[in-house]
Amino acid sequence: MNALTILTLSVGLAMDATAVSAARGCAAQSVRARDVLRVALFFGGFQALMPGIGWLLGNSMGSAVGAWDHWIAFGLLGAIGGKMLWEARGAAEAEPAAPSVDLFATRVLLLLAVATSIDALAAGITLPLLDAPLLFSLASIGVITALLSALGMLVGRRFGSVLGRRLDAFGGLVLVALGTKILFEHLALF
Repeated sequence: MNALTILTLSVGLAMDATAVSAARGCAAQSVRARDVLRVALFFGGFQALMPGIGWLLGNSMGSAVGAWDHWIAFGLLGAIGGKMLWEARGAAEAEPAAPSVDLFATRVLLLLAVATSIDALAAGITLPLLDAPLLFSLASIGVITALLSALGMLVGRRFGSVLGRRLDAFGGLVLVALGTKILFEHLALF
C-alpha cells in the first residue's frame, strides 16, 4: 500500500468526524479556539487509535487470510463506504441543540469520537493484510482527521449544516473507490 493510498484512506475515514464537527460548529452559540482544539484532539485521537486496534486484529489473522486479503479489503471498505453513502442519503438535517446543552463536554465528545471511529477500526483490519506501514498509517489517519475536524467546525459555524450529508457521501465514495482499486490491483486488472 503506497502513501497516496494511505492518504486517500485517511481522508475517506475522516469524513464522518468532519461532518459531525461541522454540525457541532453549526449548532454552537459560539466556537472558541479551545473547542476546535478539543474536537480535533478527540476525533483525531480516536481515529488513530481504532485502526491500531484493527491492525492488531488483522495482524493476528493475517496468515490465515493472506490469499483473500484483497477481497477482505474490498468487502470491508465497500461496506463502510456503502454504509456512509446510505446514511448520507437518508440522514435528516442536524437540529440545532438547545442552548443548555454543552456541545463540547468531554462526555459528549468522547461518545461522538468513538461513534465516528468505528469504521476506522474495521478499516484498520485491512492495514496489515495490505502491508501498510503501521505508524505512517495511524499518524496519517489521526492528523488528517484532526485537521479536517477543525476545519469542519469552522466551516460548519460559517456555512451551516448543508455540508454534513455531502461530506459523508464523499467519504463513502472515496472508500468504495479505494476498495475497488485494491481489488483490481491484486487481480492484476490495472
